[in-house]
Amino acid sequence: MKNRFKIMFLSVSILTLAACKKDEGNLPTISFKTGGAYISSDVSKSKGSALVFGINAEKAEKKDVLKKFNISKSINGGTSVSVYDQDLTGGDADKYTYDYSATLDTIVGQTCKYTFTVTNRDGLVNQVSSTVTITQ
Repeated sequence: MKNRFKIMFLSVSILTLAACKKDEGNLPTISFKTGGAYISSDVSKSKGSALVFGINAEKAEKKDVLKKFNISKSINGGTSVSVYDQDLTGGDADKYTYDYSATLDTIVGQTCKYTFTVTNRDGLVNQVSSTVTITQ
């Protein structure tokens, strides 16, 4: 009787472990839009120029929807400051697209790093960034 119980317990344990699907923990995807006026890499721009960034983000796993999108800016390598923050729900939780426009500062030689971050339901983060150097 004890052996039968052990065999049954082992069988149930093995089946339970086999049925459990481990969450792979894939990062959400994010990329810059390209073409036209979009900035999608590090660039140099004249002081006071208009900047246009565009991103496409998408969940990487069926259940791990997108939860948050953030844009931060760092000047000359300093502390990043959030310039835009959005909670994502509904259709935006599967795929999200956003265009961000700004006007460049006027201090020649200054660098401005823009970081675009997407976070999924599991708290996994992915980001893209671009540094803009101000010229005459």
